[in-house]
Amino acid sequence: MARPLRTFVPGESLHVYNRGNNRMAIFHDDIDYESFLLTMRRSTQRNGIAVHGMVLMTTHFHLMVTPTAEHVLSWAMKRIDESYARYYNAKYKRTGTLWEGRYQAVPMKEEGQTMICLRYIDQNPVRARMVKEPGAYRWSSYRTHAFGNAPTWWVPHPSYLELGRNDEERQKAYRAICAEPLPLDAILRVRRRQ
Repeated sequence: MARPLRTFVPGESLHVYNRGNNRMAIFHDDIDYESFLLTMRRSTQRNGIAVHGMVLMTTHFHLMVTPTAEHVLSWAMKRIDESYARYYNAKYKRTGTLWEGRYQAVPMKEEGQTMICLRYIDQNPVRARMVKEPGAYRWSSYRTHAFGNAPTWWVPHPSYLELGRNDEERQKAYRAICAEPLPLDAILRVRRRQ
């Protein structure tokens, strides 16, 4: 029997993430990352989900999204997880589950949580010591927030828009706040919700 669809509050932002089974690598080369992003873009646009931030790490991914209806995130994530698993298993000639489990989606209800989540996501490659500064990592939304290199699927979050009166001010403000590591208590709050 299939699991029931999870419902989410339309217009409420969520931190969405999933990890490779047994912490295995789920991205090995540029084609893997691009394949996931293509599937994500198609599925979120088709289902009316605004994507505000993302990072694709070697073993997992994080997204910050806002769905427009109760079930659209469930439909989109089912398609993303299944499509990418089929692609991955065919490419690497393997069978079985790719994901550790069902994706997780944590609502952001508190004031300021969305900016903490965006920073958490965009600074993830630095914390993992993959790069020295977030702009050096290609597979995150940092360059979008900090320099305006926006892909077609990106929708700026209202709390990001509050950083300034125009794109230049917002990008400068975001670079400044991301120049400082996220405080440990903020990291722990995000991880406790995971």
